[in-house]
Amino acid sequence: MRHPQFPFKNQHINRDGLKYSYVDEGQGDPVVMVHGNPSWSFYYRNLITALKDDYRCIAPDHIGCGLSDKPDDDQYEYTLERRVDDLEALLDHLGLTENVTLVLHDWGGMIGMAWATRHPERVKQLVILNTSAFHLPDTKPLPLGLWICRNTWLGTLLVRGCNAFARGAATVGCKRNPMSKELRDAYCAPYDSWENRIATLRFVQDIPLRGVDKAYRIVTEVELKAKQFQDRPMLICWGMKDFVFDKHFLKRWTSEFPQAEVHRFPDCGHYILEDASDEVIGHIKDFLR
Repeated sequence: MRHPQFPFKNQHINRDGLKYSYVDEGQGDPVVMVHGNPSWSFYYRNLITALKDDYRCIAPDHIGCGLSDKPDDDQYEYTLERRVDDLEALLDHLGLTENVTLVLHDWGGMIGMAWATRHPERVKQLVILNTSAFHLPDTKPLPLGLWICRNTWLGTLLVRGCNAFARGAATVGCKRNPMSKELRDAYCAPYDSWENRIATLRFVQDIPLRGVDKAYRIVTEVELKAKQFQDRPMLICWGMKDFVFDKHFLKRWTSEFPQAEVHRFPDCGHYILEDASDEVIGHIKDFLR
């Protein structure tokens, strides 16, 4: 699958017989860009273009997402731990052992920060875009839409049958600059059937709320270990109209990392790299310099 706005060569490694795809563009210190749900590496296309002349840009597609394989549950366990293992395998394969800048969005925050706590010596600095490395704040209830998708058969039908999660996110995820139909279609293109929407649903079902949830232990560990990165440069660019990763999550980031450079975008939503693309990319380029 090719898109005129995503002209990069697609590469992959084998993960237990599954194709784990990634973009690897440019040369220099590595900038690893980890996407969330329900997007894919397409989210980082403009940032890759802006940075690849000076940096090595790595952007994987999680299994079940983007250009990676989309196996059934009997072939792949759709859990946070497996996601972190996949990212670790890729970065080990690429030999990225030092000076790594992480750019993290949505679920990519937890995946990337979990990898970082395994290998803190490899991490140079962090760019945080509407994401989390913590449990759901006590002051923040789980949004009703996520609860329905996570816990009900209706949610399964909406996500896998109607692609409601990907299309809904593409529709409401930008506030300042709503996505065109062409752009919404590009975000949703990998998720074109019931079978190919499995990861979109499993990500939501993996949201840890209680100790019995599979991801709960890892999130707790990341929450406890994240403080070790208080001595690393951090840039936070935040769309304040994100209905999930909102002011409650931002407050947690800024309280944990008082050294961070923070840019708030009051009129922007979840897909901050779309909503305020030029400004955010400008901040990232200045930060990296």
